[in-house]
Amino acid sequence: MRSSEIKRATKETEIGLRLLIEGKGEARIETGIPFLSHLLNLLTYNSLFDIEIMAKGDLSHHITEDIGIALGSGLAEALADKKGIQRYGSALLPMDEALAMIAIDISGRPNLVITGNPKALPFLGKSLLSPINLSGIVDGFDISLIPEFLKAFVDNAKLTLHITLFYGKDTHHLIEAIFKGMGRALRSACELDERSLGIPSTKGVL
Repeated sequence: MRSSEIKRATKETEIGLRLLIEGKGEARIETGIPFLSHLLNLLTYNSLFDIEIMAKGDLSHHITEDIGIALGSGLAEALADKKGIQRYGSALLPMDEALAMIAIDISGRPNLVITGNPKALPFLGKSLLSPINLSGIVDGFDISLIPEFLKAFVDNAKLTLHITLFYGKDTHHLIEAIFKGMGRALRSACELDERSLGIPSTKGVL
């Protein structure tokens, strides 16, 4: 069973995390930030991992970023040498009027790209697919912290994560689509492939 336990304590936060890849989607999440806890529950349910997170700290920014660090570190530890994993995972996730695409490569190379369609999403730039500057308050949570969480997760899990928001009017739905899609994509990428017992790379290492 691929699992990990992470404890992270700084002068700003204290994070405890347990992760089981071969789980049932069961979550025990206590962050002190209701919307963030909700998103992490969605990710857990859709990944079929079992995830326990106990977090406390001084500021929402510090708690959010440090949970991302712990979750990424926990996933990397649970995957160990990554032998036999699918490596790639993706999901096209509708959430009511919103649509997001998530693509993951457990490559050993951290990379985060968030883009969207400016014609459908008024807070974007002018090109067809523009980098997104998420901003605003949703259910008391500053969503500009979402990229901070994702960057911390990606850097510590050492994976590539691409997020494309095609359209949507409700920012809550767009953010939910991201986390549900991440769960689905992680589930696929971390699953073991019976036909491939080695490292899933022509280099022989990830």
